[in-house]
Amino acid sequence: MNAPRARVARRPVHGVLLLDKPIGLSSNQALQKAKWLLRAEKAGHTGTLDPLATGVLPLCFGAATKFSQMHLDADKTYEATARLGLKTSTGDAEGEVIAERAVQVSQAQLADVVRRFIGPMEQMPPMHSALKKDGKALYEYARAGVEVERTARNVTIYELNVTLAQLESAQPAITFVAKCSKGTYIRTLGEDIGEALGCGAHLTALRRIKTGGFGASQCITLEALEAMSDEERLACLLPVDALLEGHATVTLDSDNSARFLSGMRRRGSWADANEVAVYANSPKALLGTAHIKAGELIPGRLLSPIEVSQSQVQQELNKLVESEP
Repeated sequence: MNAPRARVARRPVHGVLLLDKPIGLSSNQALQKAKWLLRAEKAGHTGTLDPLATGVLPLCFGAATKFSQMHLDADKTYEATARLGLKTSTGDAEGEVIAERAVQVSQAQLADVVRRFIGPMEQMPPMHSALKKDGKALYEYARAGVEVERTARNVTIYELNVTLAQLESAQPAITFVAKCSKGTYIRTLGEDIGEALGCGAHLTALRRIKTGGFGASQCITLEALEAMSDEERLACLLPVDALLEGHATVTLDSDNSARFLSGMRRRGSWADANEVAVYANSPKALLGTAHIKAGELIPGRLLSPIEVSQSQVQQELNKLVESEP
């Protein structure tokens, strides 16, 4: 009889972990693994990656979860490979082949297709997706053989580079890199490109290489995280305000910091701004977000006093770990 698994003592952890999600895990499974390794009390992610996809998955812990929605709206960049000539039931390699066509694609066709897919467009969400309908994920309907009505989404492809390639089995394929708005389904984009080329296609590989200002080179794998000490794992966390890149900043003295943190508006000679990160000046600490209108600093999402204090302590400990030889 197996001994019961030791219960992990949870603790307050605040910050952002840039995870390189492995293939085969859902985003939530990857999150739960990282949460367990960090012994964190509270965690969330900033946008789902399919189990067959790898790449940049920012994970938010503690106070950072208050600002995760801001990163859900960020633009994303993906690398993908699509097998030409075969259309599958799921749009990727997991599905059954439902159509097969000959492949005759020229560079001129490829250049024309790229031009057609850059810019704003409507995209129909695939049935095999986590999008919910009446509280139930679309893939659950799909697995039951039920097709439900969906509404097309407005998305934008900002950049698209497509190259002819061959898979290891010499099967014709394309590789492409797409920078796109939130809510873009890359499987659908791969299928649509295949249809535009006249031969159909399905995705065989997908990797997110950038989300907002975060890139794959900044990420850490679960294997690397497992091999670290507890202190080293905490030192991998970016501060909470890493999610607030591009925000204007306002720094308040101790008296105004306390009032702002209690939800009170402050007045000053600040220019109007829709997105503001607000800090205390001594010691330097993030208090929350706000917007400024007519010289008035209006609180948005605020940290609690205890979150401010815990974040300060954690950052100081991280600096000590980083300074060790």
